[in-house]
Amino acid sequence: MSSEYLLTRDITATVIPAGDTVTLTAGTSAHIVQTLGGSVTVRTDAGLFRITRENADALNGFDVSKLAVSAPGVAAGEFSEAAVWAAMKTCFDPEIPVNIVDLGLVYDLSVEQTPTGGHALEVKMTLTAPGCGMGPVIAEDARQKIAALPTVESAKVHIVWDPIWTPQMISEAGRKTLGLE
Repeated sequence: MSSEYLLTRDITATVIPAGDTVTLTAGTSAHIVQTLGGSVTVRTDAGLFRITRENADALNGFDVSKLAVSAPGVAAGEFSEAAVWAAMKTCFDPEIPVNIVDLGLVYDLSVEQTPTGGHALEVKMTLTAPGCGMGPVIAEDARQKIAALPTVESAKVHIVWDPIWTPQMISEAGRKTLGLE
């Protein structure tokens, strides 16, 4: 899917896999390598970067409407545990074209009813490798997406290391996407 675009303005981006925030300058040549989960992964002469939907318009000629941001099949105004899982399926490691659920990174979902009738969510997830700088970025992406669901009053995503992730945790759908079947 590698397509070349020039940045029309300076933008903030996240270095992959370090997770550091940097400025990519106007005129930088960027090759799009992935457009999943509402963000864009690009390769430049300086390496791999994640660009948010808000900055994707700086990719000259890129159609930002291609970036899906909501979970398919989630009805407005309705809350369900299935909607939470669907929202998490819109979160991706920027280097891997499989969502965090199908990668087997989400270990636990806790849904509690609040005194006001809303919902408090807690998720335990891991990463494919300890020390991955993108962990906080991916966890925050998941937190924001589940927090935006109807009646969610609080959402927390915790990164855990037990059990250690292994490729055997990838779902059948994830394996198919990665060509591991």
